[in-house]
Amino acid sequence: MNLILFTLEETARPLPRTDPRARHLLDVLQRRVGDTFDAGLRNGPRGKGTLAAIRDEHLALTFAWGEPPPHPGPVTLVIGLPRPQTARKILREATAVGVAAMHFVATDRGDPAYARSTLWTDDEWERHLVAGAEQAFCTHLPAVTHGQPLAAVVGSLPAAACRLACDNYEAPQPLSQAAPAPGLPCILAFGAERGWSAAERTLLRDHGFACVHLGSRVLRVETAVVAALAVLKARQGTM
Repeated sequence: MNLILFTLEETARPLPRTDPRARHLLDVLQRRVGDTFDAGLRNGPRGKGTLAAIRDEHLALTFAWGEPPPHPGPVTLVIGLPRPQTARKILREATAVGVAAMHFVATDRGDPAYARSTLWTDDEWERHLVAGAEQAFCTHLPAVTHGQPLAAVVGSLPAAACRLACDNYEAPQPLSQAAPAPGLPCILAFGAERGWSAAERTLLRDHGFACVHLGSRVLRVETAVVAALAVLKARQGTM
């Protein structure tokens, strides 16, 4: 953890010794009474925490807050619902790189059983967002939805955003040539691990998406997401 995140409610009560953050403070950072550490409020400011006391059952912490970090920018991801282990990587890494929202959608070639994973049913997904934000020394957590049909999600997205769908088969241009100007909202869509169906390509084009590619190599979904974000942000001068 480069930054330890807390909710506002958590800052008002002691931190149990069983909490992973308490173990990180004591065992990894080796903080002692009076020592400070980098802390942040979820979707709020960063600042410094102070280890005020170490008790048998909990740690007493105090906080001094500064300014919030820069917003990650208006990038939204639409991703065909992948295997849970793949989704975990995307949740963490895309948060670390910086996006405003992620929509994991039901697609023709995706397995509907993935939506019933404990990743989604037990809210485990939120822990991966926190891990990505803490890695990036940021407090912003992207909005996340999962399990909705592709058509419902693309129909609800902001109309003014640049819309790009990554596709290995029918994309006429690379992402690097289609990236919008800095500051403009962008939606990046990725098919499930088996790619888009013909009907989905038609649906995306009907909703204003242009198909783009990342080169001739076929990448795993989690690799494609990170690579596309890196290309987009480098093109916009935000990375």
